[in-house]
Amino acid sequence: MAAYVQDVFMLFGDSITQGAWEPGYEGFGQRLSHVYARRFDVLNRGLSGYNTEWALPVLEQCLAKRDDRSAPKVRVLTIWFGANDACIKPSPQHLPIEKFEANIRRMIEMVHSPTSPYYSPDTRIVLITAPPINTLIRKADLESRDPPVALDRLFDTTKQYAEVVKSIGEELNLGVVDVWTLLWNAAGRVETGLSKFSGDGLHLNGAGYEIVYDELIKVISERYPDVYYENVDFVFPPWKDINWESPASSLYVTKKE
Repeated sequence: MAAYVQDVFMLFGDSITQGAWEPGYEGFGQRLSHVYARRFDVLNRGLSGYNTEWALPVLEQCLAKRDDRSAPKVRVLTIWFGANDACIKPSPQHLPIEKFEANIRRMIEMVHSPTSPYYSPDTRIVLITAPPINTLIRKADLESRDPPVALDRLFDTTKQYAEVVKSIGEELNLGVVDVWTLLWNAAGRVETGLSKFSGDGLHLNGAGYEIVYDELIKVISERYPDVYYENVDFVFPPWKDINWESPASSLYVTKKE
């Protein structure tokens, strides 16, 4: 069991979050872990294949109760869903857009509602929109499987789910990383251009994650400067700041309540 010495930067989402540390891609999780080292522990709570309906009970287990003083505080929480919810029927991952919206709102309320047992008013929430689907590559990938699989996602449908997330963020004054628009513009607003950011038409490659990371850091620095990594002190002092005559006097850290 690890002791509570550092607060947490939690990444909550589907496979695109789960893959944020994938070797060779320099994913946004890997890069966040680097810049927040000794400041926050960056936690991967990505769930490959999950939609928001399946993710809700998991989030309840990932968050500490408000009166649990022994648990680290979640200082930043990213919520990144929509790619699976936007699957078309008969996929079991499909979730009606109204239910998807309600679930995203429920996740936010779990953290920011004063009546929630997980209430954490100081947690900075960043919503991330699903990326655009390259249906050309996605269709070819699924049809190449044995047995072949029909196309399970549509370009315009995923855009609608992304717009819901963006709208919620604007309404609730939360930070939003609009990955759908960022990648679409970077692709020259043509579907074939999306191949630069995804090898299978759905999951991001290194170039895609780079755009996500850059925008996420920008949103944090502008909307939530108190948790921007350059404004967060090391939990334990730099070695030059240690009291060399009496090291223990400067090395024992007491968490503030």
